[in-house]
Amino acid sequence: MGDWGFLSTLLDKVQSHSTVIGKIWMSVLFLFRIMVLGAGAESVWGDEQSGFTCNTQQPGCENVCYDWTFPISHIRFWVLQIIFVSTPTLIYLGHAMHVISQENKLREKMLSPGGSQLVKVPKYTNEKGKVKIKGNLLGSYLTQLFFKILIEAAFIVGQYYLYGFVMVPMFPCSRKPCPFTVECYMSRPTEKTIFIIFMLVVACISLFLNVIEVFYLLCTRVKCGSRANKSKINSAENPASLSAPRWPTTEEVLKQNKLNMDLESSQSMGGSLDGAKEEKRLLSGH
Repeated sequence: MGDWGFLSTLLDKVQSHSTVIGKIWMSVLFLFRIMVLGAGAESVWGDEQSGFTCNTQQPGCENVCYDWTFPISHIRFWVLQIIFVSTPTLIYLGHAMHVISQENKLREKMLSPGGSQLVKVPKYTNEKGKVKIKGNLLGSYLTQLFFKILIEAAFIVGQYYLYGFVMVPMFPCSRKPCPFTVECYMSRPTEKTIFIIFMLVVACISLFLNVIEVFYLLCTRVKCGSRANKSKINSAENPASLSAPRWPTTEEVLKQNKLNMDLESSQSMGGSLDGAKEEKRLLSGH
């Protein structure tokens, strides 16, 4: 079936530039698709045409019936599915690596003499090369998710229309050069049906994870946007938030009442002293 090492190495690099759900999707792809396909499914099918027999001796009839029943073998179909589903992720990896390379060059310019005068600063990566999925990278990531969803769904529907999800043991065939309707039989149909259902379930899980990741990224984006708007409204740049009325506390009210009472008592004492002085002056005048 070929060596998956090169594809596995490329997909392994994507894990450091994806979300948590994307890493789970990558694990599902490696463990339950590539490894199972290479270790189990290929040995179950093997050379399936040699196990396909028809009850006729007409030369060429068996080959024509096999080609009509299976336009493409399940193994090669699943290999194409994995390659096509992984292609959008590899394209995103190329975009992410290009961004990392550009921002590393920008950091080198900033560290060089006169580099502090640069207006543009790295915004997608940190000093360790960790990618922040935002801006253009977020758009690229969402685009590859949408394409993976479409490709995954197309292959699931295509498998259903090509040969269904159950391997039947007998196939009637009336194609030329068969002289009449012959009956052809496939070896180990039950075992092959189990693998077909297993690969179908894994494909549905992969599709579900892609959909969940799209909603996760969109919800995270909306929450970050609303949080930024709230901080902008409550910031010092908004004078309305600074001039908002504030009700006095109970302690402040008690202090103000005490000051008012002291002021009134001092005023009453001052008035009584002035009256005593005036009375004394009148008596001395007499």
